[in-house]
Amino acid sequence: MNGSVRMGRFLGVPLRLHWSVPLLVVLFGYGLGSQTLPAGVPDQSDTTYTLAGLAGALLLLASLLAHEAAHGVTARRKGIPVQSITLWALGGMTEMGSPRAGGAAFLVAVSGPLTSLAVGAASLGAGIGLDTMSGWEVPAAVLIWLGWVNCVLAVFNLLPAAPLDGGRVVQAVMWWPTGDRDRAERAAARSGQVLGILLIAVGWISVLYGVWSGLWLAIIGFFVLIVAGAERQRARMAPALRGVRAADAMSTPVETCQDWLTVERCIEEVALRARHSTLPLIDFDGRPSGLLHLPRLARIPAQQRETLRARDVATPLLQGATCAPDDLLEDVLEKLSPGSGIRVLVTDGQRLVGIITARDISRVVQRHALRGTESR
Repeated sequence: MNGSVRMGRFLGVPLRLHWSVPLLVVLFGYGLGSQTLPAGVPDQSDTTYTLAGLAGALLLLASLLAHEAAHGVTARRKGIPVQSITLWALGGMTEMGSPRAGGAAFLVAVSGPLTSLAVGAASLGAGIGLDTMSGWEVPAAVLIWLGWVNCVLAVFNLLPAAPLDGGRVVQAVMWWPTGDRDRAERAAARSGQVLGILLIAVGWISVLYGVWSGLWLAIIGFFVLIVAGAERQRARMAPALRGVRAADAMSTPVETCQDWLTVERCIEEVALRARHSTLPLIDFDGRPSGLLHLPRLARIPAQQRETLRARDVATPLLQGATCAPDDLLEDVLEKLSPGSGIRVLVTDGQRLVGIITARDISRVVQRHALRGTESR
């Protein structure tokens, strides 16, 4: 996710924090410390409320991490590669490959909500137990609040709409007996779009009646609507990409630029006649060394173009940005980082033989549609 920072690894999976995570901590910490705790446990000091609110918000963040980690651990046990876990203001996201069977998809989907329910039940039990002990009212109230939030989180995530876990469950249940994965994905995505619209409508109606927490609901609805729309589009494309090799989709020949050239020479000799907005760089040995994005190249001031080298302003090749000609296109696209765009270099050994961009993917989908029309 754009705007996130890698914080290390958790259970062997890269962990990233979005810039909105501090916002989550502040909002929930403030709400807990200024409203919930004073109403439930009055006559405490402001310092006590502030520290308890902060502790509750951090515990909530840890429970969100446990929810996403459950998805990741279950996926890896089923042989599904997990790229990263990202925490952000609306919860978390676990980036992983696609399950190959409905049963695996079902187990991965339910593992998160079940973990949230377990955390919720444990927190409620601990909170009720502490409440019976004199002098532990504030910690007990924090744990009870944490328990209810996790239970609500689990129930909300089980709503039957993608990208929520409940949508994944519906998708798996439809896919499992029928074997029609594409139909199951489209159905889950459509239900997600409907849910997103409903959440936005309820949120704005709440705001109009003076309930400002409805704004948060509307933001969640907007996110659900956008992601569900993207998933529906992906589900429509899936049949066209299935079984297609990278070599069948790539563009050739590939215009390249030597990475040791100055930006000025790169523009004059290569970029001005390039067909793509991304230009592969090659090193002295002819191996791909990076990707040069022409819009970024155009923003370099004229006085710097004669001193900067092309490699100085290029994006290094990341994992998933290269593939072999015989790799399946579905698998190649799965490895791309979300939001990074479609720019994949096709290499035969260390030799660059082609490039795959969004335009190439669109051409594959169009060819599939034409074949479908001809067959009818």
